[in-house]
Amino acid sequence: MKHLIRNTTLATTLLLGAGVAHADWPGDRPIELIVAFAPGGGTDVMNRTLAPFIEKELGAKITILNRPGASGEIAYTAMTEANPDGYTASSLNTPGYLTMQMDRKVRFDPKKLCLVARIVEDPGSFIVQANSEFNSLKDLVAYAKANPGAVTVGTTGLGTDEHLAMLQLEKSAGVDFTAVTFNGANEARTALLGGHVMAIGINVGEFVGSDHSAFKNLGQFAEKRAVIAPDLPTAKEQGYEVLISSERGIAMGCDVPENIRTKFSDAVRKALDNPEFQGKAKQQSLALSYLSSEDWNREMPVRAERLGAIWKLAKEQQ
Repeated sequence: MKHLIRNTTLATTLLLGAGVAHADWPGDRPIELIVAFAPGGGTDVMNRTLAPFIEKELGAKITILNRPGASGEIAYTAMTEANPDGYTASSLNTPGYLTMQMDRKVRFDPKKLCLVARIVEDPGSFIVQANSEFNSLKDLVAYAKANPGAVTVGTTGLGTDEHLAMLQLEKSAGVDFTAVTFNGANEARTALLGGHVMAIGINVGEFVGSDHSAFKNLGQFAEKRAVIAPDLPTAKEQGYEVLISSERGIAMGCDVPENIRTKFSDAVRKALDNPEFQGKAKQQSLALSYLSSEDWNREMPVRAERLGAIWKLAKEQQ
């Protein structure tokens, strides 16, 4: 009986301790923000730039952990399997988050993943080496027509915006490219510099916000020219129907108490409104396009339907 009482007391103490930690969120230990892509890419830069401002709003410490691979599935799985105590969040990117669910049975339960906020919507583009013979998408297409399958295009994964841009350009121009997958934009840029691929897909903000003297951009995949790249022609201007962008935001597990998710979401919104952050975002060429959790959730089905139509192109080629 003494052992039973002692064990019961210990269990009660542990439960109370857990309650105290829960009540003290987020001041008692760091929040881990998992980034689904390798260091140096647009997703990584966005989160590392924003994290200090979220910390200021929450009065907490945020540590960044890069978990690249499988178009983000590794990161989403880690987040949804973490303790639902509010100390784990993850970056979230479309189209990869949506298209992976169309392509295969994913290792995480999408119903356990809740959107916190969209931060960026960044148009896609194709770049080549600065000394490349290609000066436009038309040049790239002409070479691909003369050399079927010879044009290698680097992407950050199956179903990512770069991959879907490639599929659209193939269909619109009537050509065939060869996709080569990398863990992040930085790795893809290195491969392009080394001549291992002929072109890579990259978001406009990633291109403009970095040292791009060694590269040349062939065109952006937006409805109209982005504010951050007013001199870069769209694919449509060059005669091709290619429209794709990358949404980047933050998610948490749905099992995390709603009041914590709401507090985290409010902190993100306030951080984005901070003039100092907006100045840094401009320096980094972040294509800021905030959506609340509710608004982003509302848009997801519409985007999924459009991406599903594009994704069929991949299936038709198999």
